[in-house]
Amino acid sequence: MHAISLDAPYLDTDADQLCLSLDLDERPALAERERVVGGLVVRLRLLGASHQVFAGPVRETVACLRGAVTGLPTAHRRELPGWHYAFTAETRRLPPEEFGARVARILGRVADREASLCGVFPGSPEAVTAVLVQEADGPAGGGLVWRTWHTYPQYGQIVSTHTRLEAR
Repeated sequence: MHAISLDAPYLDTDADQLCLSLDLDERPALAERERVVGGLVVRLRLLGASHQVFAGPVRETVACLRGAVTGLPTAHRRELPGWHYAFTAETRRLPPEEFGARVARILGRVADREASLCGVFPGSPEAVTAVLVQEADGPAGGGLVWRTWHTYPQYGQIVSTHTRLEAR
């Protein structure tokens, strides 16, 4: 799937305003895609404020959320009934030429992948939110791995997240 042009203002203003929640219901989505990956129904959702991934018992939201403590954790783990959830996040600030090349690699990585969703916000072809899900093997059986990227061209920032959901 190629990147979708999103018909909405770019609401994330800075990577530092993002936060993680595992407890939110659906937020209004600009784009959504549902796939079965590794035997699990996975819903990928792009928001006016980033992304949601619903998979098995997980409802991951990375977004700017009013009233929430801002700043993504560099690592977060949670044990769920029958599952282990592990999340990591990294923010990098890049010079303009490196930023553009990195965004192009992200777009290439998710292009034409069945279990991906990528949106480009108006105003900059480098203002992107992308999600890619893959099946993963774990010690107790199957699971999923997903990666997300949130780009902030005005600051040269790219937020990358990596999530692993494994059966226990």
